[in-house]
Amino acid sequence: MKVEDPRDTPAWTLLEEHAREMAGIDLADLLDADASRFENFSIEFGDMLLDYSRSQSNAATVSLLTQLAKERGLSQSIADLFGGKELNTTEHRAALHTALRGSGATAENADRGEGCIADQVSSEQGLFLAFADAVRSGERSGFGGRRFTRVINIGIGGSDLGPRLIANALQQPDASPDVYFVAGIDGIELRNALSGAVRAETLFIICSKTFSTLETRLNADAARHWLLEELPDEAVAAHFAAISVNDAALDEFGIAADARFRIWDWVGGRFSLWSAIGLAVAIAIGSQSFRELLSGAKAMDTHFRTAPIEENIPALLGLLAIWHQNFMGATSHVVLPYDQRLELLPAYLQQLFMESLGKSMRADGQPVTYTTGCPVWGAVGSHSQHSFAQLLHQGTSRFHVDYIGTVNGPEMAVKGGHLEGLANLVAQSEALARGQSEQEVAASLQSAQVAADEVEQLTPHKLHPGNRPSNTLLLRELTPFNLGALLSAYEHQVFVQAAIWGINPFDQWGVELGKLRAVKFSSYLTNAASHKLPGIGRVMLRWLK
Repeated sequence: MKVEDPRDTPAWTLLEEHAREMAGIDLADLLDADASRFENFSIEFGDMLLDYSRSQSNAATVSLLTQLAKERGLSQSIADLFGGKELNTTEHRAALHTALRGSGATAENADRGEGCIADQVSSEQGLFLAFADAVRSGERSGFGGRRFTRVINIGIGGSDLGPRLIANALQQPDASPDVYFVAGIDGIELRNALSGAVRAETLFIICSKTFSTLETRLNADAARHWLLEELPDEAVAAHFAAISVNDAALDEFGIAADARFRIWDWVGGRFSLWSAIGLAVAIAIGSQSFRELLSGAKAMDTHFRTAPIEENIPALLGLLAIWHQNFMGATSHVVLPYDQRLELLPAYLQQLFMESLGKSMRADGQPVTYTTGCPVWGAVGSHSQHSFAQLLHQGTSRFHVDYIGTVNGPEMAVKGGHLEGLANLVAQSEALARGQSEQEVAASLQSAQVAADEVEQLTPHKLHPGNRPSNTLLLRELTPFNLGALLSAYEHQVFVQAAIWGINPFDQWGVELGKLRAVKFSSYLTNAASHKLPGIGRVMLRWLK
C-alpha cells in the first residue's frame, strides 16, 4: 500500500506560502477587521458550538485547508472508516468503534465473520446495560443477598480513562452505589477504593480484553484476596464481573457466566468506552443516560459523515490543528475545560491524541518528513489561571488552545460561580488573542497614579504579546448526549489529522515496547540479578527493604 507524502500536494505548498503571509498579520487585527468574523468562523450543531474566530486563520486559510482535505481524499477516508475497511493495517483490523453507537458498519449490517455486527453490538449492549440496572436496583446483589453500595472498576489506559471521565462528569453526588476506579500498579488507588468498603457490598469490574494486562491483573488478584479474607470462595462469582475475551482465564478466576461481557478486536482500547468497558459508567449514571451518551456520539458521527468540510466540526478541528502545528509552529495542544465536572478530560484526550498520533512512520512504513503528534496537556480552566496560564500569556512556547465551556451549570452552593467561570473563559481567550500593548499598559499604570519612573520600569514586564490562537467549544449544558457528541468530535478530529498525515491512528506499538522491557527488569529485580541491571536498578536493589 502506497501512501503519498502530504507535502507533495499542491495545497501543502500553498499553505506554506500562506503561512508566511499570515505570520505578519496580528490576530487582534483579524478580529477587528471583520464585524462578522464570529458568524463566519463558528459552527453550531445542536447544543454544541465551535468558535474558531480566534484561530490564526482567515477565509483563505479555510479554503486552502479544505483543498488539502480534498487532495488527501479525506471524504473517502471517512467512508472507509464507517464502511469497516481494514484501516489498522499493522494489526489487520478494521476500526469499528462507531458501530458501538449504531453508526457506520452497524447501519450497513457489516459482517466480520461472526455474524452481523449490528446484532452482536445490540445483544451485548442489552446484556451489560441490564446488568448495570440490576446492580443499581439491588436485584443483582452480593453474597448473602446484600445490596451493592460500592463498585470498583479495575482497568488501565482505555479501560480506565474514558469510563473514569464520564462517571466523574455525569454521576450525581447522591447516587448509589458509589463508583471508584483503580488503575495504578502501586496499590495506592486500590487501598483508597477499599477504604471503608464492606466486602459483602462491594462489586469489582475487571476490564482487560486479554485478562492479562499486568496492572489490571495485579489489582484484580489483590481485590480477590481482600474479598476472600472474610467471604468464602463461592463469593467471587457474586462480587466480580469482567469485560474480556479470555474465557479460560475468567473460569480460573471464578467469574460467573452471566457476569462476563464481550469486547471485539475491532474496538481499540482508547475508543472502547462505548462498549461493555463502560459498564461502570452505566452503573454510575443508569442505562438510559448511557444510551443518551451513545446517541450524542452517533449524532456527531452523522454530522462528521455528511456535513461539508467547511461546516464540519471534527474536520475543521483536525485541519486547524494541522494548520497551527505544521504551518504556524505550535508545539503543543492545551485543553482547558471551564467546568469542574470535566476535570479528567485533558487526561482522557492525552491518550486519545498522543497514542493515536505519536507516529513517525506513514501507514506504508515510510518515515514521515513532517511533524505529526504533539503533547496534549491542560487542566480545569479556573485552576490553570492560577498555575500555568502565565506561560500561555507571556511565555515563549507556541501552542494552540481548546477552551471548553458549559453555559448552564449545576446548582451549587457558590452562587454565581459558574457564571464567573464563563466570564473567565471569554476573558482568557480574548487576552490570548489580543494581548496588551505598551500603550495600554502605560495608560493603565498612569490611571493608577503610578510614578513615571516606575511606569517605565514596569511596562516591559506587563506587556502581553497576544496573537495566540484558540478554539472554544461550547455546550448548552453538560448532558450525557452533549458529552457523547463532544468526545465523538474529538475522536474524529484525531482521525482527520491521521488521514491528512497518512499515519495509522489505531495501533500503539510504542506502548508495547515498555511492557516487554518491564517483564525482563521485573525478573532481574525479583531475583536480585544486579549484574543484569543498569546503574539505577542496582541502586533500587540496594535501597529495597
